[in-house]
Amino acid sequence: MSTPNGFPQHSRVCLTRSMEGGAVQDLQAKKAGKAAKKEAGGDGAPPKIGTPISETLKLLPEELKANMKIKSITPRPPRKPRLERAASLDEKSWRKWRRFRTSQESLTDPNETSSSNGSLQEASPSPPSRGRASPCNPCCQQDSLHSSPDALEASPGGKSRGGASDLGKRASEISSAFGGLLRGKGFAGGKPRLSQIMPARPLPPMELNVASHSLRTANRIDSDCLDYRHYPQHKFGRVSSSLSDSRLQGNGTLYDNCSTDSMKSTFSVLTPIRAKDVRSRSYLEGSLLASGALMGAEELSRYFPNRSMGIFVATWNMQGQKELPVNLDDFLLPTDPDFAQDMYVIGVQEGCPDRREWEIRLQETLGPHYVLLHSAAHGVLYMTVFIRRDLIWFCSEVEYATVTTRIVSQIKTKGALGISFTFFGTSFLFITSHFTSGDSKVNERKLDYNKTIQALTLPKNVPDTNPYRSSSSDVTTRFDEVFWFGDFNFRLNKDRETVDSILSQNPDTDVSKLLVYDQLTSEMSRGSIFKGFQEADIHFRPSYKFDIGKDSYDTTSKQRTPSYTDRVVFRSRYKDDIQAVKYSSCPVIKTSDHRPVFALFRVRVRPGRDNIPLAAGLFDRDLYLIGIRRRATRELLKRREQKDQRSSSICSIS
Repeated sequence: MSTPNGFPQHSRVCLTRSMEGGAVQDLQAKKAGKAAKKEAGGDGAPPKIGTPISETLKLLPEELKANMKIKSITPRPPRKPRLERAASLDEKSWRKWRRFRTSQESLTDPNETSSSNGSLQEASPSPPSRGRASPCNPCCQQDSLHSSPDALEASPGGKSRGGASDLGKRASEISSAFGGLLRGKGFAGGKPRLSQIMPARPLPPMELNVASHSLRTANRIDSDCLDYRHYPQHKFGRVSSSLSDSRLQGNGTLYDNCSTDSMKSTFSVLTPIRAKDVRSRSYLEGSLLASGALMGAEELSRYFPNRSMGIFVATWNMQGQKELPVNLDDFLLPTDPDFAQDMYVIGVQEGCPDRREWEIRLQETLGPHYVLLHSAAHGVLYMTVFIRRDLIWFCSEVEYATVTTRIVSQIKTKGALGISFTFFGTSFLFITSHFTSGDSKVNERKLDYNKTIQALTLPKNVPDTNPYRSSSSDVTTRFDEVFWFGDFNFRLNKDRETVDSILSQNPDTDVSKLLVYDQLTSEMSRGSIFKGFQEADIHFRPSYKFDIGKDSYDTTSKQRTPSYTDRVVFRSRYKDDIQAVKYSSCPVIKTSDHRPVFALFRVRVRPGRDNIPLAAGLFDRDLYLIGIRRRATRELLKRREQKDQRSSSICSIS
């Protein structure tokens, strides 16, 4: 029985099985061989298993041998590994199946478009296909065999040129030959197991850098680093201020000796400085937009990208007490803001006798991140300015002045103390004052204010940042940002019983009924004092007058009315430059009849020029060393006490 193509049915089955492989293919190949041997009279015996293809071809008919073209494959070294993303399980299964299909298609005509039914179709010789699998034996390094059109073309009448019996004989011979070849390295478990090509000569050494220049990490980080690709053997230091180890390795990109490893040894969080910038840099003169200016916009943006800094301002009347609080953390480092501020300014009235001890305690509390920029005193008025040690280089020379508001100038218990300096291009003025006391002496307090703004001679050598908006009769107009704080001694115009009743009825944060009677709020609304100044909303209880060591207000025979005597006000040349973040008191410090009052601000900073007198990193080094040493000693003593307590504890079993 013959197929439409003129091939015997049994020959078609045998050829199909030989193409697919397996045990069924071998059995069909043997039966076809025996049938062909009987028809041919024993001349076309199939080759034995493992016979080389050269010997097999000798046994084939001359007509088939003439129409077969065999091309050898020159061994090639494996290609360089490609950068690929990690494949999922579905992708791996698909690739595995694709490799198997490719190994099967290498045995058939690559131009075949019909289903894989194993039938011989018309085909033309094609070049060797590049499959993923390689031949497993030197004898298999030829391309797939393709039938000649002359040998397989059918006649118009449906008869082949050599007759159906001749074609069946030839098909059985080809299937037997391929069956023997495939069984040489047979299919294990129905899947081809092909070994790797062994090249005729040693392969050239592969480069250590398998990443292309276009994919190198160093070339993808910054446009300034594009020239590094020409110097892969050199080791560079910091490349860009935006460079970090996480960016180099976190994206999973392949990197080599031109990327992380070469930069990690010299990488630092400090901003890299180019040599050309150092050449053009001047610390004496500069402009607002100069790239090398110390006070310029580039340097300002590096430390304050949003051009806003945090300032802590506090005032405390210590009542001249020798005893200092054991811990100042709750005062200087409140827990509400998560971060410490960039600058700390503390003003004290009626300060403790040992001013140096007070400054050491402040340094000990703030720790090694801060340095004392300047401190000044006017009698028992103290003011200290601490700043982060990273920012000490951007300050001008610090200037200060004092004013005595007493009739007798030798008695320096009442008056004002001012400290001024320029930070980048923004000028600051801090004033702490102690005005005249007394419930009814409002006018005297206003006189103290007017005398202070007229007599405080600041600035001196540091130029005014905006002289066109300054007034010679008001010191507060000669600076960009002004903070005035202290014991202003303004009281509540109400009797003690009424105030106590309001305090007992309202919670701590609702003090609006008390502020209706506040003298300072009333005078500021009229414009008679602190012109142009603002005060944040008050949500704390009166800071005066307490019994020392207690939370109760004055219980002595004088029965003084609780009042908001300790205040912090501010003003700015430019609208919205100062924003109050927090305004509160510190009730845990009870060594005085006043509670400390503090405020947190966000202040806008502008770039400046280098042609001003600079502090050049000047700070109180001795105070810094003493405070840090005491801080470490105190911590060690604390740990030792805790250890002793644990070791001395006695466990009793009942």
